[in-house]
Amino acid sequence: MPYGFNFDLSKLPQRFFQDTLKQAANIIDRTDGSKKIEGAVADLMKKFRVNELTGLNTGDTLTILRHLVDINVKNLLDKDRFFETKINERVVFLPHCSRKYMDRRCNAYFDKKIPSYVCNACSDDCLINQATKLARKYGYDVHILSGGSCIPHILEKKRKYKAVFGVACTFELDFGAKYLKDKNIPGQGLPLINNGCAGTEFNLESYEKILSRDS
Repeated sequence: MPYGFNFDLSKLPQRFFQDTLKQAANIIDRTDGSKKIEGAVADLMKKFRVNELTGLNTGDTLTILRHLVDINVKNLLDKDRFFETKINERVVFLPHCSRKYMDRRCNAYFDKKIPSYVCNACSDDCLINQATKLARKYGYDVHILSGGSCIPHILEKKRKYKAVFGVACTFELDFGAKYLKDKNIPGQGLPLINNGCAGTEFNLESYEKILSRDS
């Protein structure tokens, strides 16, 4: 399920996302992680004036920030296990809503057997095209998903995958992380900086850092 509200974090400075990662690192190995997360969220919201810059109310801001910090905690905890897998055992799941075009101008086709979109690199400035090329450059398989419900089907059919890197909204990443934990599959997640049915975006530099283990 998506959030019941729209968000856009693009007005937040890059330092916000760097501080979110630092807060996550500080939480790890603490005895009461839940309280530490709440403290980190409150600090981030106040320091970066998140409500003011995003236009979100306090409740919605807290929800997103909790998920952001929690995703970074999970990334750090899973990082070593993720990169202990062989490169051909890793897969990237990208959101189809980040395509440049959502109509017939996009030449991607949907393979029902997988199920996944397959990028045909029709637009050089398409975020999904760029992300697909980067992932393949590092040796990852790539699937472009219409929704999180595709993940179980793909992992069942492609049993070679032992590690998953997903790009999605924070709600979907949280849902996916719980599924991967149940399956004992290490994962890495990169949140979208805005949500919606089309025109969603993510930071390509952060994306490549995770691919290359430079995060």
